[in-house]
Amino acid sequence: MSKQLFFLAGPILALGLSTAPIAAEDAPTADSVVATVNDTEITLGHMILVRDNLPEQYKQLPDDVLFNGILEQIISQTLLQQSLDGYEPKAVRLAVENERRALLAGEAIEEMLAEVLTEDQVQMAYSEKYAGDPGKEYRASHILVETEDEAKALIEELEGGADFAALAKEKSTGPSGPSGGDLGWFGEGRMVPEFETAVTALEVGQVSDPVNTQFGWHVILLNETRIAEAPPLESVRAAIEEELQTEMVEGHIEGLRGEAKIDQADESRFDPAILKDLTLLEN
Repeated sequence: MSKQLFFLAGPILALGLSTAPIAAEDAPTADSVVATVNDTEITLGHMILVRDNLPEQYKQLPDDVLFNGILEQIISQTLLQQSLDGYEPKAVRLAVENERRALLAGEAIEEMLAEVLTEDQVQMAYSEKYAGDPGKEYRASHILVETEDEAKALIEELEGGADFAALAKEKSTGPSGPSGGDLGWFGEGRMVPEFETAVTALEVGQVSDPVNTQFGWHVILLNETRIAEAPPLESVRAAIEEELQTEMVEGHIEGLRGEAKIDQADESRFDPAILKDLTLLEN
């Protein structure tokens, strides 16, 4: 169980909990003080963030139960923190620094992505990706076996008039075997290189020589070819926008790197396996 949530279940499930009345305010804010513990303030903002990070099953509890439980948890945590009399383990300090860095980096990205992509940007990216040579698509079937000799024997049967789909159902060890070896339509880059090279060299209706890949030995039949059609913009809009946003973030980071002074230690000083050594975090 997470150390941060250790005290949550008890207070939340103890439905009889109550807290001191909160002073009425006209407009509560994140800085509104809900309680103080030896002069340490607990604010509404602290509580909102705790609730927001709770597992979904806790969020389904009644609001008053959650309010009391979260407040009791933060009070308990504050008391335990204060009991250390200012002592802060190294691992805790570093974890807080990492979390703060990650949160602020995320905030910087959110601010950057708040700039809405224009339709012109999306259209241009779509055109660059799909408006060139559409390429070819292939519909092929295959029979997958373990050895080259098995593949050669299959080819002899096919040359003797055997039905490809029937042989695939009987002999293929691949998942497409029950469907007669049919792989459906696929474009360039969808198959492993050896398989793709063999397919693109075939004429429609032609059967390949044995083809070896990481999966075994294949006998391939090319059923059909067609010119690939660009997908409608709306069907790929989300992916295009995500790609543009990724490029925007990467470009921004590269710009920051170009303006920054970054000094990295000689990598030879550290054995990469040192990251497994948790004893270095001990005070």
